[in-house]
Amino acid sequence: MHLSAKADYAARALLELARAPDRPLTCEAIASSQGIPFRFLKSVVGELRRAGLVRSQRGCEGGYWLGGSADEITLLDVSRAIDGDLLTLRGEPVEGLAYPGAATGLPDVWRRIQADAAAVLGGVTLASLLPAADAVPAAKGAA
Repeated sequence: MHLSAKADYAARALLELARAPDRPLTCEAIASSQGIPFRFLKSVVGELRRAGLVRSQRGCEGGYWLGGSADEITLLDVSRAIDGDLLTLRGEPVEGLAYPGAATGLPDVWRRIQADAAAVLGGVTLASLLPAADAVPAAKGAA
């Protein structure tokens, strides 16, 4: 398993957006706040937009917003949008991997690692990572 700088930058950008859900943020503002290279962030945000994790609006009042609820977007969503498969072996997915002889059980270990990583990342939402002072208020009528 490898977490790329792109996935880390994407998660950090989404957290900035989750922190300010009532107004759009520019890439410049996100890059400055998180210490992310602006040009690199533009590419990352484009991938997040294509994945539906952010939405954008052009113009002087434009910028980026979350494409969904901070309570529903998980780190697994981010990782898959940016890096694809969580675990690959020589660039190939581990799902159909099989070895002969003494190594027969090894692919099962790789698949368990992938499943465990997916469970951890899938259990962490953007909202759960925000400091308490920045937490997104619950929807009206929520219990």
